[in-house]
Amino acid sequence: MKAYEAIVIGSSAGGLHALKTLFKGLKPGFNIPIIIAQHLSPHSENYIAQFLDQLNTIKVKEADEREKIKAGYAYIAPPNFHLLIENDRTFSLTVEEKVNYARPSIDILFETAADVFHQKLIGIILTGANHDGANGIKKIQLFGGFTIAQNPGSAESDAMPKAAIKTGNVLKIMELDEIADFLNSLDS
Repeated sequence: MKAYEAIVIGSSAGGLHALKTLFKGLKPGFNIPIIIAQHLSPHSENYIAQFLDQLNTIKVKEADEREKIKAGYAYIAPPNFHLLIENDRTFSLTVEEKVNYARPSIDILFETAADVFHQKLIGIILTGANHDGANGIKKIQLFGGFTIAQNPGSAESDAMPKAAIKTGNVLKIMELDEIADFLNSLDS
């Protein structure tokens, strides 16, 4: 089985509950870095990082400009910034135009992650009310990465997982608790 070097997750409407469920299912000491684009209000305090960090499964923090991606951490895009991954495996933050009405854009995160991690990347689309992430899922699959969508039937908002699945580039459709179990099985 190939060793994955990063996991990118995109979520929107209903994302806090979905992320909480996923993170609670991760085993303590989970080591593969997780990078999240969650659609938030531009004026949000980004309490999501603090909330998820309190679950004590993996260290969760807001991503900082030029910060190096480290194993054992989960990073969340700051409100009103696109989060990009650079070739040296650091983050960059931009306030360029919104993509799919969102900043942070899931597509931008996924596409830049695919450029860096290629087949050693897992892309996961969770609940959400638009089609952000569908193009990113295509690129991850094109570069040989592994793609997952939350089962639209159990998503609080099914538009994002449905849009990702409609691309034909989602390899697995899973329930939230199944996603955590699957990720745990890859982290040895």
